[in-house]
Amino acid sequence: MSTLSDVAKKAGVSKSTASRALSGRGSVSVATRQKVSRAAGDLGFVASSAAESLATGRSRNIAVVTPFINRWFYSEVIDGVESALIGAGYDLTLYRLTDDIDQRRQLFDYFLVRKGVDAVIALTLFISDDEVRRLRKLGKPVVGVGGLIPHVPTLSIDDVATARRATEHLIELGHRRIVHVGGDQEKQLDFEVHSNRLKGFRVALAGADLTQDNDFYADDFDIPGGYRSARAVLADPATRPTAIVAGSDEIALGVIMAARELGLDVPRDLSVIGIDGHPLGETFGLTTMNQHPANQGSLAVSQALAQLGGAWDESDDTHLELQVDLKLRSSTAPPVTPV
Repeated sequence: MSTLSDVAKKAGVSKSTASRALSGRGSVSVATRQKVSRAAGDLGFVASSAAESLATGRSRNIAVVTPFINRWFYSEVIDGVESALIGAGYDLTLYRLTDDIDQRRQLFDYFLVRKGVDAVIALTLFISDDEVRRLRKLGKPVVGVGGLIPHVPTLSIDDVATARRATEHLIELGHRRIVHVGGDQEKQLDFEVHSNRLKGFRVALAGADLTQDNDFYADDFDIPGGYRSARAVLADPATRPTAIVAGSDEIALGVIMAARELGLDVPRDLSVIGIDGHPLGETFGLTTMNQHPANQGSLAVSQALAQLGGAWDESDDTHLELQVDLKLRSSTAPPVTPV
């Protein structure tokens, strides 16, 4: 098995120079770095992460703590995190965390210490002041994705503004009977995504003097939830809206399926707009507010690495508001008969 000394000898450099070239730290010319990389490749040398950890005090491992792993939005953000970490030469350790107090205590007091991670990314998960303090005592930089966390740099979209803009798009097309199909207000995730998107919807209606009764239907935040709600919303032709603002793209897909099953044409009989940027949206021609979740993961990694690189301020609680783009497709159009 080849050693770092073998690589240094083959490349014609010192052992310390070879180490700097392979780790990406320290001052090494591009030509030297390429020469050392070629030598390591020729010899089949792979640096030991354990040895590097002993030498630098860093594990080159970043933890992501998330409430879900198998839901599309979360897996998309995690994919963005993983891609960015691989590019930076870091490993990913993934933890799923619920509201269970004992589980949370075990994670923050034991697992993050045992694994020796260098930083923590909290994905749409609120961590308390006490949990932040415990991480700070360990010297762990923290980045939050999805909402504000006290004393932690965070990044997220503005859910109120995003839902408002989605609704305004329908209003600008001429729709006046508009319904919001969203998440159950009693089953909210952290940062009140469901209620904030409902708030944005109603702000847009109020701004156009379109406030109305029975403007909101709630169910699970997924395709079956959207389907069930749409069956109820669209059942009676006399009260049927001409447009629906879905709380997520998955809800919107369920709405479209229900509409087609009822013999309605989208968008001739019903316009539908979603929020998120789900890849299935293109297949269904879904107009959406694209929040680029994979890019959110990549940005979170950039912030974590910046803190590890020396830009870490324990009092930093800056918040980066992320851009959301209106992606126009075929699921929205002016109503056939102006209302």
